[in-house]
Amino acid sequence: MRKKEINFLLHRPSSSRPVCPPALAQMEVDEVVRLPRLSRVAVCGGTHGNELSGVYLVRELLKGRKQVMEEEERPPSVLTVLANPRAVQQCRRYIDTDLNRCFTHAALKGPSSGPVPYETTRSRELNAALGPKGSPGAVELVCDLHNTTANMGLCLIAYSDCDWICLHIFRHLQRKMPDVPMRYIHFDVSNKESYSLDSVGKHGFAMEIGPQPHGVVRSDVYAAMKAGVQHMLDWVCFFNSGEYVDVFTMIKHIDYPRDGETRNITAAIHPQLQDRDFCLLHPEDPLFQTFSGETLRYKGSEALYPFFINECAYYEKGIALSLARKRRVMVPAIRVQTEREEEEEEEEE
Repeated sequence: MRKKEINFLLHRPSSSRPVCPPALAQMEVDEVVRLPRLSRVAVCGGTHGNELSGVYLVRELLKGRKQVMEEEERPPSVLTVLANPRAVQQCRRYIDTDLNRCFTHAALKGPSSGPVPYETTRSRELNAALGPKGSPGAVELVCDLHNTTANMGLCLIAYSDCDWICLHIFRHLQRKMPDVPMRYIHFDVSNKESYSLDSVGKHGFAMEIGPQPHGVVRSDVYAAMKAGVQHMLDWVCFFNSGEYVDVFTMIKHIDYPRDGETRNITAAIHPQLQDRDFCLLHPEDPLFQTFSGETLRYKGSEALYPFFINECAYYEKGIALSLARKRRVMVPAIRVQTEREEEEEEEEE
């Protein structure tokens, strides 16, 4: 099955993990880019065994993380990975060599005979599980969790300055976590020479948070990392669902039953319908209850959504409730018109 593509108003990248030329930063954002759905997301911790925020967060996620989403939304498959379990067990940065320097193409394809450092073997296992690196089968997004002893706040570190997925996630985190100092760091390294775990995915970044001493966990740093990961996954769900709005189009009003002579109402909203605005009303569902106790049912030909149920101000207007159809409207990507464009438009007029 062909993957669903999502529209974004962005520059078109030249590859899945592009490196932009300097001039690209000066270009205007004016092109809709269609990007595949992010169906698999890997959240990795413990790449360095003594950076404990990611270790404890991945353990928490491994206990069983459930997302509350709308029925229509399709959640991504979230893979939680404890990257360097031996180093985690010993609370050391690594056992033989730095795992986060073992993901270059040369290291992943090097000789496997003779004594091979533990982290080299582990990097190849992770590449097989999440990649292979640079292949169509690689996971769509890798988020690798790290701590630093430096006072850097929350940083996303990536190998591209025009990976639109990573940049949009960063902007989303900035909006959702305004009190956390946040920066996007670009390592200008080719895909072939990129060396960290996050480079295995089609898109990827390290989430680095500090200050936190190695071998300990600070609750404030852990909480910031947990919030960052949650907001990242929320953004992925939003991206996968497409940008849409549920629109309720009003179809008709229904008045209360009334006495033919006095025009006084003879029934009230049925208890099973009261306070159920925007809950689907099906034909033959209870609609009114007469003052003598009889149930009057909805006789429409289609299920519709009621709203303004029993609105006080609408008694005088002869409206007991209104009914609407619901439809999903895809929202196209837009951007603000620049001053230059406004001037050019005025000149044309």
